[in-house]
Amino acid sequence: MKPLNFFDKVIFFVNSLFATALLLAYLLPYIPPSSFPYLSVLSLTMPVLLVINIAFLIYWVVKLRKHFLLSFLILLLGFNHILSLYKFGAEKYTKQPQDVKLLSYNVRQFNRFNWIEGDSVTNQIINFIEAEKPDVVCLQEYQQRSDVDFVEFQHKYEVLTDKKTRFGQAIYTNYPIVNKGSIGFGTSNNNAIYVDLAVGNDTIRFINIHLESLKIKPKVSEFQEGTREKLIGRIDNSFRKQEAQVKKILKNLESCPYKSVISGDMNNSAFSYIYRKLSEGHLDAFKEKGKSFGKTFDFDFIPMRIDAILVDEAFKVRQFNSFPKVKYSDHYPISCIFSLESKD
Repeated sequence: MKPLNFFDKVIFFVNSLFATALLLAYLLPYIPPSSFPYLSVLSLTMPVLLVINIAFLIYWVVKLRKHFLLSFLILLLGFNHILSLYKFGAEKYTKQPQDVKLLSYNVRQFNRFNWIEGDSVTNQIINFIEAEKPDVVCLQEYQQRSDVDFVEFQHKYEVLTDKKTRFGQAIYTNYPIVNKGSIGFGTSNNNAIYVDLAVGNDTIRFINIHLESLKIKPKVSEFQEGTREKLIGRIDNSFRKQEAQVKKILKNLESCPYKSVISGDMNNSAFSYIYRKLSEGHLDAFKEKGKSFGKTFDFDFIPMRIDAILVDEAFKVRQFNSFPKVKYSDHYPISCIFSLESKD
């Protein structure tokens, strides 16, 4: 076999850099952000790193070069991460009376500052949710307003972390609320709230999370501007806060006598330490029954999945949906149907 020409040597060198970056990204779910904060930013780029390494693999295969083995072995090592990035469509499912349907949505204060043109965004959000007919609705970046009234639900629990703007989180349901509470993240306006619901003969804790925001614009170009060092610093700070917030959520679960479902806005990727800790003992509804990239956040061409529904392992996920065409916020709603019977 002929040696590589100069151009291919450069290509292979760049390939090696991206393969190393991907390998480092694989390790991040096992490293607390507080240990290596700057490295944790790599978890946000995992989808891009996967696609780039797949491109390098194809390039070398087409050229019939053994150098394809570098990206091939790295991708094979992280095959489970590929499954977290993309899922082929699951079979259709019709909800049964004993099933539970949960919908989670970061509603961005119902378009309070007119980020989206039009005066009907609030009504569109309400109409969408009511048309989906969920049993439980978890809303993040909720705002208490006179024009927000989900009449289809008998029970509501809301916690306003900013009394002045009436900003916070809410859970709507028709199941009886046995217990409720706010986990609280100190001085942050982000929060996690929970309700214990009587569902059939069981009681289930539903936790609605909104972890610390990354405070970034939904544009890749922001990472290319001169302020990217400050931007990365802000992301690092947010990751540290998220780590502390997750510890509080897990402490709440440790004292919970019931099975649990966690849903909401993680403000972090499914390749992160934050996600791994939250998903312990739970099934990722997207990984069980999702399709395509499961994109939940509008971030240019990168399929960011920073919202999740995590169902107790004792349950069986029947269906998962994301709604990328529902553009009433910078997030897209997600829903899940699960049954209380054991997944076995």
